Amino acid sequence: MEKDFLILGIESSCDETAAAVVKNGREVLSSVVNSQIEIHRPFGGVVPEIASRNHVKNIDGVVAEALKTAGVSPADLSCVAVTYGAGLVGALLVGVSFAKAFCQATGLPLIKVNHIEGHICANYITHPELEPPFICLLASGGHTAIVDVKSYTDYRVLNTTIDDACGEAFDKVARTLGLPYPGGVHIDRLAKEGQDNINFKSVVMKDGNFSYSGLKTGVINYLHNKSQIGEEVNQNDVAKSFTVAAVKGVVDEAVKIASQKYKKLCVAGGVGANSFLREYASQQCRKQGINLFLPELKYCGDNAAMIASQGYFLMREGIDFADMTLNACPTLSLKQNKEEDTNE
Repeated sequence: MEKDFLILGIESSCDETAAAVVKNGREVLSSVVNSQIEIHRPFGGVVPEIASRNHVKNIDGVVAEALKTAGVSPADLSCVAVTYGAGLVGALLVGVSFAKAFCQATGLPLIKVNHIEGHICANYITHPELEPPFICLLASGGHTAIVDVKSYTDYRVLNTTIDDACGEAFDKVARTLGLPYPGGVHIDRLAKEGQDNINFKSVVMKDGNFSYSGLKTGVINYLHNKSQIGEEVNQNDVAKSFTVAAVKGVVDEAVKIASQKYKKLCVAGGVGANSFLREYASQQCRKQGINLFLPELKYCGDNAAMIASQGYFLMREGIDFADMTLNACPTLSLKQNKEEDTNE
């Protein structure tokens, strides 16, 4: 019988302090997420210094709770997997520093995990039967891309945004509409009651890449023009029309690529929780005979279970082990080759 591997995952790339214990990359024994939403809400977004300070306050207790909930001790663990990029540098440093200290004290091996790859691995938790290769539509606050997932550790970006990410656009439009932080959930709620009756430009470019800056500007100009002529704005219609423009073309592009390759499409990232994206992707995949895999809502946002999952697959292949010189890499890209990473 094959040995079970228990991975402790640590995630602190933005404003969630998270730890999880995952068995064999797919079975979650514990997943603890300490969110800072209420702390950052008065500012309308994440304040990096405040996020870092709260990570320092919370990380020890979050890791202890994850181990207790899983019913394991450090001696039961196979390794520690930590997010080292991409994200806010101060926030990342808290998680990286804690993970290094934990490994130094316990003698456990340390594995560095790309946060973006972690989002993709959230699908292995929700769908234990899922195996590469497949196409993944990654849509989060910091990244938007269509990725060819060739193996558990081999990712190739096929299409990506040339400027802003999808999630960032949702947050900016929400702020413009006067909605609370985080804006994505409020845009989603309004859109369910609205009509797609405003002609906002699609984000898909001729070469298949995406651009969200023009869409954001289009929404802002629409709202300003309505204000200048004294016309009332239907926020539900703005939210629905924006959502369709932000999501539909990207989903269509991902479905087209999936239909040409593996007939399997996954969704990953925080925007993967958007109800229109999930419904529209389901409709289009059914039409094309594509198997669609959607992560459970609680694994769409930042969490440590997805980091532990990727850590397991990296450990299994014997790659991305790190030593005590590991540093945070806030600008880490999915396209970055392993040999190009000098931030160790």
